[in-house]
Amino acid sequence: MAVRGRDARGGRPRLARRAAGLVLAVLLTASACSAPADADTSLTVREIDATLERRAAAVLARDPAGYLDALAPDAAKLRAAQRTELANLADVPLKSWSYEVKGITEEDGDWATAEVELRYRIDGYDTAPVAARRILELMRDGARWYVSADRPAKGASDQLWHQGEVEVVRGAHSLVLGVGRPEAELRQIADTVDLAVPAVSDAWPQPWARRVVVHVPDSVESMAGLLGSPETSYRGIAAVTTGEAGTTGERPALADRVIVNPQAYASLGSFGQRVVLTHETTHVATRTSTSTATPVWLSEGFADWAAYRGEDRTPDLIAPELTGAVRAGDVPAGLPDDKDFGFDGDPAELARAYESAWMACELIAERWGQEKLTAFYAAVGAHPGRDGAVEQAMGSVLDTTPEQFTADWRDYLSTRLG
Repeated sequence: MAVRGRDARGGRPRLARRAAGLVLAVLLTASACSAPADADTSLTVREIDATLERRAAAVLARDPAGYLDALAPDAAKLRAAQRTELANLADVPLKSWSYEVKGITEEDGDWATAEVELRYRIDGYDTAPVAARRILELMRDGARWYVSADRPAKGASDQLWHQGEVEVVRGAHSLVLGVGRPEAELRQIADTVDLAVPAVSDAWPQPWARRVVVHVPDSVESMAGLLGSPETSYRGIAAVTTGEAGTTGERPALADRVIVNPQAYASLGSFGQRVVLTHETTHVATRTSTSTATPVWLSEGFADWAAYRGEDRTPDLIAPELTGAVRAGDVPAGLPDDKDFGFDGDPAELARAYESAWMACELIAERWGQEKLTAFYAAVGAHPGRDGAVEQAMGSVLDTTPEQFTADWRDYLSTRLG
């Protein structure tokens, strides 16, 4: 299907073309008196594309009249909501904004429902777009289609500007977008991320954008809304990073966003806030080397290692839950599983999982060196799948086996924390 949109410089629309051979085959096999079965749907998609292209151009031009022109004239409630949403975006520096019709899920004469992917980039920060799936209901009047309803697709969520007016604070390496939060709070977060970026670059010397976009909603409830999950999952979580791990080989990974829980973040001291945002910034930096082959213990342990490596804290202070278990004679039998990192479980068990993962990466950095740790991380992520990824990387990079590493790690816990 066609992918249309303009970049902020007013460039030409992009159009994804079907293969010429397929088009020729359709022309040769089609009856002279009948069209292919999907001809009406294809026409509908092209007509909806035209409407959405005008809508995308209006967003980038900050043109409320043009934006509202794509909406059904009698949809007063929708028009008021969309006018507000466009105003909420006023200060966000957009580089591009486009829509792709993924499919027509329902069509009945002059009415249609389409699943659409919105993609946008922030100027100066995103090298790849953020993607958001939407469901649009549309009506046709003459030769034009108009949007009559706009909502998140199943399993998707709203964007920050759906929650209120977005305030923008720029840092040297950060862009903080907040809704309903004091400017001083957003500035403090930007300053902290600006400290995190060079620290992460020192821990992860491989190329990355060295720019971070942070969202600060007005509450944990709003944070959960951005993540499409129950708020109970995030009450004690200060921040999370969203994004798409690795690459498909056809396009780069989609852009990351660090999302802050303002209540939990505010409860931390300056040390905790610095560690949290350095941890999340590490996820942004390592994203293209993180894949489905990467176990959670490695991605979270490495992020904690990068966050704590420059801090003057002893292991027992960094890992209090694990220290208590080790001193009670309860040394973990093995590295934590992915499920141990779920936010909806026992907080003490979650803490032990993170602390165990950190100690595993701390062991690699201490015994084999930082370069080996980053090489190990990259080698695991480059593996085609989870099976054998850690085993192969441990053999090729660390010259050890998972069994031997686990035994060494358990001894390391007893030595450092016992």
